[in-house]
Formats: sequence, structure tokens, C-alpha cells
Amino acid sequence: MDISYVKALHIIFVICWFAALFYIVRLFIYTKEAQDKDEVAKPILTQQLLMMQKKLWYIIGWPSMIGTYVFGWWMIFSNMTYYFAQPWMWLKLIVVGLLTLYHFECQRILNAQKRGVFKSGSFKLRMFNELATVFLVGIVFLVVVKSTSGLLWGILGLLAFAAVVMAFVFIYKKNRDKDGKTNSPLEENKTDEVKK
Repeated sequence: MDISYVKALHIIFVICWFAALFYIVRLFIYTKEAQDKDEVAKPILTQQLLMMQKKLWYIIGWPSMIGTYVFGWWMIFSNMTYYFAQPWMWLKLIVVGLLTLYHFECQRILNAQKRGVFKSGSFKLRMFNELATVFLVGIVFLVVVKSTSGLLWGILGLLAFAAVVMAFVFIYKKNRDKDGKTNSPLEENKTDEVKK
């Protein structure tokens, strides 16, 4: 197979993997917040959200991670001499390793929520959700720039980006708490329908 097809498939699986990672944590947040609803809404929302988690994770999340690895390693092994000689590739593999640990942590949270265990609060999950963005930025810059001379600036930029994202999450939480809004988007839609 032409290596450009392998590269295209790798990129497609990476995009799908990140889509699953971004959305699964949002579902964790909504499922956690559903536990604060009344006794009628709570089981209905929880059951629906757990089903959405399961479908997203096992239909998109896991297959996308596996596809990312299969086609990524295929590319590397097609030109090992080049890729393993590049310092940026080693850094990328480290970040992908951390992203994989993030994926396994999502699996742990999914299993816990399925058992009815909701240890992490909404704010902690929102902060956890932003880690995927940090990994995405790091991977994309390493692959596109392919430079070790600007590595220090890249790391500092990544840390600054992470700090800005975390600040926005903190400000959002503070404003949300001040306004007294604790509804998830599912509940907000329900409230809008009642008003109509």
C-alpha cells in the first residue's frame, strides 16, 4: 500500500480518537451532574448518558485508538531509519504515550460510573477534559514544526496554553456558581421546552 494512504488513514483515526476523548469526558460530566437531579429525572438521565458513553467509547474511542496505533507504527516501520533518528518523533511518542494513559483513565472513569461510583466532581472532570486539548496541541506542533531548536519555546508555549485553558475553566466555574446554574445542557433543553 502506498504510504500516503497509510498516512491519511492514520490522520483520520487520530481525528476520530480525539473526537471520542473530547466527548466522553463531557458525558462523564453530564452523568455526574445527573446524580443531583430529582428521583424521576436522575435514573432516566443516568441510563441514557451511560448508554451514550458505552456506544461512543466502544464504537469510536477504542477502534480509533487502535487504528491510530496500527497506521502510525506502519508509517514508522516503513522508514525506521528516518523516524527514529528524529528527536521530535521521540517526543511525539512520549506525548502519545501520555495520551494513551489518558485514554485508560477515561476507561477507568467509565467503568466506575457504570457501577454507580461518581468520585470526581464536575469541576475536576472539566479540568481533566482540557488535558486532551493540551496533548493535541503538543502532538500537532511536534509533527508540523519538526524542530528541536524551538523545543524550549514550544514547551513554554504549551504550558502557557494549558494555563490559559485552565484559567478559562476556572472563570467559567466561578461565573456558573455565581449565577446558580448547575444544569447540564440536557436539563437546560428540558427547561426551555417547559417554558414554551
